[in-house]
Amino acid sequence: MAPLPGDGELRLRSGAERRASDTDQTLSDTDQTLSDTDGDASERDQVSSEMDQTLSDRDQALADRDHGREHPDERDDDGDAYEQARAERARVSTERDAVQLDRSRTGDRRDATADERDAIAAQRDIAAATRDAEAAELERSIAQTDAELARRFEHLRRQGAADRAEAARDRARAARDRAEGARARARVEAELMAAHVDGLTGAYRREMGRIALGNEIDRARRGDGRLVVAFVDLDDLKGINDRQGHAAGDDALRTVVSAIRAKLRSFDPVLRYGGDEFVAGMCDVNESDARQRFEAIQQSLVAVGIKVSLGMAALEPGDTVDTLIARADAALLQGRRETRGSAQ
Repeated sequence: MAPLPGDGELRLRSGAERRASDTDQTLSDTDQTLSDTDGDASERDQVSSEMDQTLSDRDQALADRDHGREHPDERDDDGDAYEQARAERARVSTERDAVQLDRSRTGDRRDATADERDAIAAQRDIAAATRDAEAAELERSIAQTDAELARRFEHLRRQGAADRAEAARDRARAARDRAEGARARARVEAELMAAHVDGLTGAYRREMGRIALGNEIDRARRGDGRLVVAFVDLDDLKGINDRQGHAAGDDALRTVVSAIRAKLRSFDPVLRYGGDEFVAGMCDVNESDARQRFEAIQQSLVAVGIKVSLGMAALEPGDTVDTLIARADAALLQGRRETRGSAQ
């Protein structure tokens, strides 16, 4: 017969149980800290989101003012205002990225907490199995009335049941921690998407789009060097808003992006550069092929009553994102002048 546990061994087990209980309390405190941290990060992200919306409204106001002028191709000194808005957007975007990184790390810490809870649950299961074996041995050994033996026997039974119940609770907490970690990651992904994608059209916001276009430039230079940027301007957006209402103007902007995406590949970046201006990049194509594609886009939009102006530029040695976009914009303005001259 296996030796029965004495008072010393029972005290050791009791100490181990207290340590497990203390660890569980520590994990509960960690859960609360993580929830508080995530709530604080959410509030910070809301502030950044409101700032981003303010900057979008400012961009739209500047664009509307440009289109309200008599000659659309004449531009004033609003460049400083646009540049200031771009710098503020970059700062807000950086702050939002930092907040999302904090929230992602919080999700990882929740997973780590869940793993610790599972480990405690496994230890409790082992302890319960050991007590069950000892209880069974005691039950077989009790052949006469022995109050002390009966007390130990009942203690083992009760403690084994308590260990099982606590292990079940640990597993339930671990499952909740994992679920919360998954929800935190989903929130981070959704908020990252909202931070970098224009809510109206689904195109990249300007700063994120510039990053994506810069990546395409790097990829082109590692390959055959071919990349074309198209600058697309929705004509008379202010007139559409004035005549038909802003809902019609919003619908026209969405239609332009949909038409562009329908003719481009899924990985070609499309960004909303201004209130009514869009930029698209196409790698591994020459300017002639790209022009045919965008002329087809123009025709598809004319069929639904929408007119856009177009300018294109092919990547050259030494080009940056800004110089490439600027040359495409200049080509758009030159095309407008030529069209206006031939009409006179």
